[in-house]
Amino acid sequence: MNLLTRYRLGDLELSNRIVMAPMTRSRAVKDNVPNPMAVTYHVERATAGLIITEGSQVSPQGIGYVRTPGIHSQKQVEGWKKVTDAVHKDGGKIFLQLWHVGRVSHPDFLGGELPVAPSALRVEGEVYTPLGKKKFVTPRPLELDELPDIIEQFRKGAQNAKAAGFDGVEIHGANGYLLDQFLRDGSNQRTDRYGGSLQNRIRLPLEVTEAVVSVWGEDRVGYRISPHFLFSSMSDTNPRQTYSIFAEELNRIGLGYLHMIEPVGGRMGTTAPDVRLAPIIHEIFEGTLILNGGYDTSSGNEAIEKGDADLISFGVLFLANPDLPERFRKNAPLNSPDVSTFYMGEEKGYIDYPKLGY
Repeated sequence: MNLLTRYRLGDLELSNRIVMAPMTRSRAVKDNVPNPMAVTYHVERATAGLIITEGSQVSPQGIGYVRTPGIHSQKQVEGWKKVTDAVHKDGGKIFLQLWHVGRVSHPDFLGGELPVAPSALRVEGEVYTPLGKKKFVTPRPLELDELPDIIEQFRKGAQNAKAAGFDGVEIHGANGYLLDQFLRDGSNQRTDRYGGSLQNRIRLPLEVTEAVVSVWGEDRVGYRISPHFLFSSMSDTNPRQTYSIFAEELNRIGLGYLHMIEPVGGRMGTTAPDVRLAPIIHEIFEGTLILNGGYDTSSGNEAIEKGDADLISFGVLFLANPDLPERFRKNAPLNSPDVSTFYMGEEKGYIDYPKLGY
């Protein structure tokens, strides 16, 4: 087995084990509708076994970045439908990532309202808003009676993704966003049934997952985690326990896949590069495990051959190489990514990376 072998994800037959990772590209147009160029961008990468779109906010409250697409309006659904139709016509499979940033936002995005979070803990640093670069603000803790609405936002987003023609959805529970904020004890200091103990902290992520599964069924839902993510003022006192228990609970729901960010070289931003959670999580979690974090063809093949993962997702490499599976197959040179065009802008750095032979 290697990156180029086929894989069965639930009832979906994937042509290879190469996944295009979700990557924020900040090119949405008015009303957070996907850019028409997103059709070309995704079709060019349809040879991936599976495409996972950039995070798409499940409500206006969930936005925290300039020009990111949503999945909460009819216009957005229609914009994404053009993408899914084109990808399917080209033989690809595509999931949408459901996203709510929580405290990693700013009143400039929210009509002057405060961002929401499990607790009133401010993120250190600055955020790029429609009005320029500003410091993060202290978020407003969500009231207990508001949490059903958060769950409903994700459920409705999942429903809209189905209407838009996606093959499934991935819940964004990583990178310091709202569900990650509830899960980890460094960002969740609540004293009600959604905070304190680990069983309480995992409650909202699990309830959101159950709501999304109720729309799609088990096999068509994934969940992304980042146990080692330390940016956005994130931390957890015992990530091994937190994510092991969480994986066990996801088994109960019967989730299709778990998408885990764990850099190839070890733990992100720590002094313990030899501590890896992927083998532990893979042993616990009964569904498909996707690993992400700086893999190339050699390390990706090794992870699959060793049984550390079932699929490998690639971000920057896929951004710069729309025909990445073919390049891996031919052991061909790779395009160099242009970091200056990762975010914002139009076609440059988005749909102008050459394929082999061009």
